[in-house]
Amino acid sequence: MSFDRKWLEEAGSEDSHARAVWALGATLWRSQNKGHRKLSNQLFDQALPAIEGFTSPRAWAFGLIGIHEYFRRFEGDLEVSRMREVLTEKLLVLWRRTNAPDWPWLEDIVCYDNMRITHALILSGCWMPNQEALEAGLSGLRWLIELQTAPQGHFRPIGSNGFLRRGQSPAAQFDQQPLEACAMISASLEAFRVTKDPFFSHAAQLAFEWFLGRNDLDRPLYDPITGGCHDALHQDRINGNQGAESCLSFYLSLAEMRLSQNPIQLHKSL
Repeated sequence: MSFDRKWLEEAGSEDSHARAVWALGATLWRSQNKGHRKLSNQLFDQALPAIEGFTSPRAWAFGLIGIHEYFRRFEGDLEVSRMREVLTEKLLVLWRRTNAPDWPWLEDIVCYDNMRITHALILSGCWMPNQEALEAGLSGLRWLIELQTAPQGHFRPIGSNGFLRRGQSPAAQFDQQPLEACAMISASLEAFRVTKDPFFSHAAQLAFEWFLGRNDLDRPLYDPITGGCHDALHQDRINGNQGAESCLSFYLSLAEMRLSQNPIQLHKSL
């Protein structure tokens, strides 16, 4: 929907559909309201099958994360188990095709929300279990963490103005977006729960500190006055907008850090 409240698409995108499935799975598991859980279950059952026909690996990943939320309440659902196997295999087919020692990834470009893909593979690897998926998720995430750590040691998400293509160097530095920090936190905390490797918990902490000012501009994106989060870090400034995606990215990150019981170390300048 545009700023003047007009729909921009005749049909929703694959990503938005799969994100909705993820949200429904999370509501089904996490909500204390029985009515919310019942409706979420109905909508989840109706919406999940479409993802099998999608072509976006990120949509597959969002669906897988939603499936694992769903399984925390209904682990024995055979049709959802089948969907998990199908979507996991779709990601692994891409991984086998593209993965190389110098490029442990499943596409020829590292663009947006990459850590959600590794998160989904780690979840499938642990729950199915599937060792190939687990190893792909962990090795891909480790590589993404290394790619997105600045020489000064802070988190530097790959910028949306060009991303990173295979054979290209360096990655685009700007614009840096909050959803990347949020995805890094989720995937890294899941990897830490699985491996107990402090490399991953440290990566989550660095990504959270990015919101608070430990970034390329030394400026916080979280605004304690409004309670919002700015939309991007540009080369020369903070984006003035505080949209829903950015605010949700910050508050989801805050909740995950607290739930993980990892210390949140604020940037020394705050």
